[in-house]
Amino acid sequence: MSLPQVEPDRYIELLATKKQRVLAQFSEFDLPEIDLFPSPPEHYRMRAEFRTWHDGDDLNYVMFEPGDNRSPVKLTHCPMVSNTIHDMMFDFLEQISKVHELRYRLFQIDFLSTLSGELLVSMLYHRQIGDEWVNEAMRLQQQFNIDLIGRARKKKIVLGRDHVVESLPIGDRVYRYIQTENSFTQPNAQVCIKMIEWALDVTSDGAKESDLVEFYCGNGNFTLPLAQNFRRVVATEISKTSVQAARDNIRDNGIENIDVLRMPSEDLVKVLRGELETRKVAGLDLETCHFGTVLVDPPRAGLDPDTVQQVIEYDRILYISCNPDTLKDNLHTICETHRIERFALFDQFPYTDHMECGVWLVRR
Repeated sequence: MSLPQVEPDRYIELLATKKQRVLAQFSEFDLPEIDLFPSPPEHYRMRAEFRTWHDGDDLNYVMFEPGDNRSPVKLTHCPMVSNTIHDMMFDFLEQISKVHELRYRLFQIDFLSTLSGELLVSMLYHRQIGDEWVNEAMRLQQQFNIDLIGRARKKKIVLGRDHVVESLPIGDRVYRYIQTENSFTQPNAQVCIKMIEWALDVTSDGAKESDLVEFYCGNGNFTLPLAQNFRRVVATEISKTSVQAARDNIRDNGIENIDVLRMPSEDLVKVLRGELETRKVAGLDLETCHFGTVLVDPPRAGLDPDTVQQVIEYDRILYISCNPDTLKDNLHTICETHRIERFALFDQFPYTDHMECGVWLVRR
């Protein structure tokens, strides 16, 4: 990933340009007025990954332009990361550079922070680490008051916790989320809040007596708040770590109408059609569910053709997309049976070409 040029004075102008790009890209569809959700213009990323570059006695954070891993760009400041990360990351690297056991063959440092100031740091090595590394890393952990993880091939050493707990104020309550190291989380917490609140708004259409099925639920980011708009939620996720985090988050937030299944979305659809039996749904009494709404938040590849056919079986579709190109391809099929009622642009990644969209569709 190349380093964005953070220009707060131009942010509104650049965001307006993104909106025009979205309007042009989706001009063939009958779009309503776009709901536009800006980001804080600085210090918006709650997680970040940086390569480290060794040059004699110097140790620096670097980034590369896409396609060029031979010409590092040294970082001396990083205004896109959260204040929690920015306030310690350069001093942290300076302390590492002084200790051979910490710096030797270190190739990457990952940061995961929260709005409340929690911070988890992972140090990745091209060598094995052991007791000597632990002794030095514990001093580093105590100095910066962080949770710290060391990673090497087939080895993971955790000093403290392997997760942070994020608290997101959404509507009239605060939701607590376990966010585990090396698992997907929304990088821009302030925009994430806006995404969830938008999803709550579009689904508050009197469907409370129906049920929601969710594919790609992750750690329950959307699942937990949306449960208030439905009688019941059944969500699927294939990542073991994310499923465990989602279940812990459901419990910790005291929500009782959600079931999270570790299985591919296509398997759940087959179960609902009566085409597959599996012990993973034992005792869930799915025959009594009326799934009127489906939520999908797929990876950049979008929905494959089979999943698109599964999705259009539902009357209402909430589609969160991190790639407008694959979203557009999917909408060509979905809009044969559904119409776009709401369309949103969430600026998760300011100063880049990246765009996150939300689409609310209902059956024609």
